[in-house]
Amino acid sequence: MTVQALYSAATGMNALEQKLDVLANNLANVETTAFKRDRANFEDLFYRHEMLPGAEDSAGQYTPVGVHVGLGSRVAGVQINFEQGAFRLTENQLDVAIEGRGFLQVTDPATGNTLYTRAGNLSINAEGSLVIGSAMTGRKLLPNISIPQDATDIVITPEGKVSVRQPTTTKLTQVGTIELVSFVNPEGLLKLGENLYAETDSSGPPRNGTPGQDGLGVLRQGALEASNVEPVAELIDLITTQRAFELNSQVLQAGDQILQVVANLRR
Repeated sequence: MTVQALYSAATGMNALEQKLDVLANNLANVETTAFKRDRANFEDLFYRHEMLPGAEDSAGQYTPVGVHVGLGSRVAGVQINFEQGAFRLTENQLDVAIEGRGFLQVTDPATGNTLYTRAGNLSINAEGSLVIGSAMTGRKLLPNISIPQDATDIVITPEGKVSVRQPTTTKLTQVGTIELVSFVNPEGLLKLGENLYAETDSSGPPRNGTPGQDGLGVLRQGALEASNVEPVAELIDLITTQRAFELNSQVLQAGDQILQVVANLRR
């Protein structure tokens, strides 16, 4: 039925439009620290079965195949790809990149909830605490680590130990340890923007640990994790999505032309 073809093509165009939005967001975040690209997964919709496979025909034989017509497609889900991004050296003492699957913990000052991030661009706020983001609007790192005002050097080991050097001594003094957390299903985390994720029932509860243990990965001081978006691959996907959208629009045009022919039969 031509009318059904119009509706099926419309579902395809709607799904492809959603995928286009996902691709646009990926490309917009090529330079976003520790951004993880998304992938839109498609699934076909239900079917109208005019004859089921294995039905008995008039001769008593079982049909090898049936007759069914699909009713289009939709986006089944948008999946986060947590593949490791490349390291970008910054030589900044307060920059740390996570080499592995762990997340840093921060406190949301508005709600008091714990949020998670892989962006390790640390700063020191007016209270001397390490925060993620700018010193003015940053969220405090958990557990809280305070840096003395007279600290001249800050050293962060791969295991997360934070030490400082002060003018009164040549030795390093440990002031805290950065912890990492992992999730059973990190793809179930909720993206909030600002490089932040929130725990959900799908992700499971966070499991705290020390960097370098339990597969959490280690920290690399003086570097940041880059976005894992591959521009060339995204552009190729963008082209194929555009072509698929055009094909669905041609189905709409073909269906409209057939309906015009049917409408003109009376003339």
